[in-house]
Amino acid sequence: MISRDYLFDMFSLDGRVAIVTGGSSGIGRAVAGALARAGAQVVVVARREEELAATVDELVAEGCRAAWVSGDLGTRDGVRAAAEAATEAFGEPDILVNSAGINLRPPMGELGEDVWDTTMAVNLEAPFLLGRRFGPGMAERGFGRIIHITSQQAHRAFVQSGAYGVSKGALESLARSQAEAWSPYGVTCNTLVPGFVMTPLNTRLSNDPEKVAALAARTMVGRNGLAEDFAGAAVFLASRASAYVTGQSVFVDGGLSVH
Repeated sequence: MISRDYLFDMFSLDGRVAIVTGGSSGIGRAVAGALARAGAQVVVVARREEELAATVDELVAEGCRAAWVSGDLGTRDGVRAAAEAATEAFGEPDILVNSAGINLRPPMGELGEDVWDTTMAVNLEAPFLLGRRFGPGMAERGFGRIIHITSQQAHRAFVQSGAYGVSKGALESLARSQAEAWSPYGVTCNTLVPGFVMTPLNTRLSNDPEKVAALAARTMVGRNGLAEDFAGAAVFLASRASAYVTGQSVFVDGGLSVH
């Protein structure tokens, strides 16, 4: 017999507040939707207001509690402003998901300081600043979940990893440092590692049918990822079910990384 009360208690996010950066498209949108449907009050942070509004309107129409903040995560002042605005709807977060990212990958020999700085600001510094803003409060309250979305390029070099791969590798190290600092106080910090996922961030590769097919062939399940493939893993890492999982890189990649 299935105990619905047990499942609800284990995985429900009822009463939790979540902030999801990059939550208006791709994996971030799927994660924001999953957390909201699991009961969390979700604030979606991204740049484009039209996409933000559409995301939140869809969730609210389903009976979820959601709000959005348009912010620039490419500057320190922008990150700080977005963080404060994000707390206005539902209060301080219990869950922080860093999904916002920028994917500029010129050949290494052509990689300039501007691309390096922009990539690090969005992909690494923003998650650090948001963690510094919200992590101590989570620890003080005795519960918190920080989830970063990284990349295969954090572990292996292919398709011109460039600064993008460096930023994602560093982001996984940041998760371990955050886990070391705050896990004793009930705050877990982990990363979700996608394979190749058909999202706007990967438009360049998505437009090359041969590369798309080759990447699908590298998986064990025989297809590339979809944004909704991350829903279950995100709810698990955000819930009390993952209380003993911290500092980990959880691969959601159809087996690509081990094939």
